Amino acid sequence: MYDYLIVGAGLYGSVFARQAADAGKSVLVIDKRPQIAGNVYTEEIEGIQVHKYGAHIFHTNNRQVWEYVNRFAEFNRFTNSPVANYHGELGSLPCNMYTFNKMWGVVTPQEAADKIEEQKKAAGITEPKNLEEQAISLVGTDIYEKLVKGYTEKQWGRPCTELPAFIIKRLPVRLTFDNNYFNALYQGIPTGGYTGMVKRMLEGIEVRLGVDYLEKKEELDGLARKVVYTGPIDAYFGYRLGYLEYRSVRFETEVLDMPNFQGNAAVNYTDRETPWTRIIEHKWFEFGRDAEGNELPKTVISREYSSEWKPGDEPYYPVNDAKNGALYEEYKKLSEKEEKIIFGGRLGEYRYYDMDAVIASALAKAEQELR
Repeated sequence: MYDYLIVGAGLYGSVFARQAADAGKSVLVIDKRPQIAGNVYTEEIEGIQVHKYGAHIFHTNNRQVWEYVNRFAEFNRFTNSPVANYHGELGSLPCNMYTFNKMWGVVTPQEAADKIEEQKKAAGITEPKNLEEQAISLVGTDIYEKLVKGYTEKQWGRPCTELPAFIIKRLPVRLTFDNNYFNALYQGIPTGGYTGMVKRMLEGIEVRLGVDYLEKKEELDGLARKVVYTGPIDAYFGYRLGYLEYRSVRFETEVLDMPNFQGNAAVNYTDRETPWTRIIEHKWFEFGRDAEGNELPKTVISREYSSEWKPGDEPYYPVNDAKNGALYEEYKKLSEKEEKIIFGGRLGEYRYYDMDAVIASALAKAEQELR
């Protein structure tokens, strides 16, 4: 009899497992995938750490979380500075003075601020009611049309006028020449990839892969006093109240016999016509070099395509609109009656989590459980 059965070897499950094991608890971790690390899984191809489930750049202002992850990995100094490609016209992301200068020819921060305010007034926006109005109030109409609208509608599969305003509030806008997308004190990527980091988190802990919890629930529940479940909350209850909606992502990854494809880790294709949302060139997450510092002769790219989730697809982004929020609250009420089960993580709590927030949530839950 284990103290904890942990369903999912992603960040939430692995952090909880580490904390429980360090507290002297017996732990079994299972995952239906054939590998650990959940969506932060990286695999080496041609000496390059490839982010199998999309780009993951660690960033946080939480010193406790930063010190925690540094127990398990050495982080490089990678700074996320994506490029926007609008019909071959390149722009800087985040929206900063480079963006405003190229768009409008303005030179000073005040000129840029005045131009944004002018376009906001021309659009008649006082209190933004949807994503489109929120975006225009942040960056003006011109930049919204070129750098935000097409990308966002591909990402979410809905017109910007039908999306809630809060989604775009994460968009960084700077009246400086700072090209760092994240406004975080700590940022980087584990040297050698995330899989190694998670592997070190799980050292000394029993892990069984290729095990589908929901297929063998009764048998597996009998193995432990408590279960930490990080899968989809609606799947746990057999979708009895209906399906929660997600956006899914499909990746087309290829190895290219050239040293440099696009010169940057991430290029976002912000026009509506290009079918993919962005292209990731994985080698630039580690500056184009292998673990010994040698330049790599080949490169690996991944095109990302956003799609509506359907059963059998990998769920990525919760669609946090009013309808899904209300349905989740009903599932949450059911979950609170499950005395033996702890629901956690992106899927278990149906929320968009940055990596540092997942880790902070797992640490807090483990502390509550183990004290």
